[in-house]
Amino acid sequence: MTGLDGKRGLDDERERGGTQVLMAMRGLSTDRRRLLFVLGLAGAVGVFTATVPLLRDWFDLRVYYGTVDAWVHHGGRIYDYHVPGTAYGFTYPPFAALGMLPMALVGLRTAIAVELLLNLAAIAAIVWILVGPALRRYGWFGYALTGCLLALFEPVRDTFSFGQVNLLLLALVLSDAWLLSTGRGRRAGVGIGLAAAVKLTPALFIGLLLLARRWRAAGVATAVAVAATALAAWAAPDASRFYWTDAVWDTTRIGRLAYVSNQSLQGVLARLVAPDEPSRAAWATAALLILCAWAWRASRALADEDWTAAFALTGLAACLVSPITWVHHLVWLLPSFAVLLRRRRLRVAGALYVVLCSSVVWLWFDDASGLDGFLGSNTYTWITLGLLLWLPVGQPRVGRPFLSHRARATPPAPSPAAPVIAAASGQPASSLSGSAAEADRAAGPAAGTPRVSSSDPTGSTCPAALKPQSSSERASS
Repeated sequence: MTGLDGKRGLDDERERGGTQVLMAMRGLSTDRRRLLFVLGLAGAVGVFTATVPLLRDWFDLRVYYGTVDAWVHHGGRIYDYHVPGTAYGFTYPPFAALGMLPMALVGLRTAIAVELLLNLAAIAAIVWILVGPALRRYGWFGYALTGCLLALFEPVRDTFSFGQVNLLLLALVLSDAWLLSTGRGRRAGVGIGLAAAVKLTPALFIGLLLLARRWRAAGVATAVAVAATALAAWAAPDASRFYWTDAVWDTTRIGRLAYVSNQSLQGVLARLVAPDEPSRAAWATAALLILCAWAWRASRALADEDWTAAFALTGLAACLVSPITWVHHLVWLLPSFAVLLRRRRLRVAGALYVVLCSSVVWLWFDDASGLDGFLGSNTYTWITLGLLLWLPVGQPRVGRPFLSHRARATPPAPSPAAPVIAAASGQPASSLSGSAAEADRAAGPAAGTPRVSSSDPTGSTCPAALKPQSSSERASS
């Protein structure tokens, strides 16, 4: 018997070893297939990016670089510089120019390389904050696939191609969202304050902090924005005076409102009445309605401490009410996609992603008249508006029992005054009453115990223009 048992044990060990080897071979085969798939997808993305979209040749970065170079090395003024051959120059607040001063120490090619690295770091931080916990379970494959998908997303590829700063601003703002959602709210506000000092639209996130009654974070954000603006006023007083008294009110410095890349409410109204100027009263009314809808929906998200949804809604509202929202500004829609994925709205997220990769609005590059022009040329605006109104808010009901709704209809446990059922033979009566109490306690959560909240959060196909994004129509924004 001993020899037979030993033989059986040896056979079992060999079988287990063979199973482990087979599983390892399958894992290796799966990794190899995934690697080949990612390499093929990356190649297709590279070919598409290099051939189909109209690349922007870092036009906006050239504006930043030329402005800083003229200011530091040639005694020029920030808002007097124009890219040679165009009428376009710097349009951001003076603090943005102050933050870009290091470019004066390097050449243009080095500045482009640094810009690419900064945007890559920003997109990595954004992905980690929004979907990092979900991607970790897929390892390198999940991150590689996400990188390929983001490279196709028109606002992202436009941001890289223009040399824009919107991904950096989004990363700053989302850093505060991460602090708030992880219980580190006492440190929040710096990112939002810096973003608001570089560009005005992120200031709406200070309004979100006030709506959430996070007074400390709102105070920090306001103080940082004011201090940065004061620093710029000290370093460039003439430029600050000109910007805050003149340039900030002049939208023509940025570009033509009716240009198809302007996917804001102002852009919709401008294309409706082109070549006339849109009504400011109509735009102010529409913007007020959008802000009311934002406050209502953001309040619902905040009531559930759903910071990802609250920040996503604020980014959507900022894109809609801003006088000019170029296509590359729509990187602020990325938190909305994280919300859709978290709530398992995969079909909706997939459909919207495909549209936002298609450059469809450029089909109406020359003529946006008629019903098809009204609907098609404003496609990205309709997507932004739809997300603001219908984006799922509040925490998903992941942990709720499947029959929790039926549990509410279950009759309550017998009250202490009810007759006590006689115990079965050999069973104490006290054990039954204990069982009833246990059933009563078990019914409690199913009957409506509050849920536990979760902390989980261009190129275009248009005809080639002489200048990026038809530079006769827009400036660096």
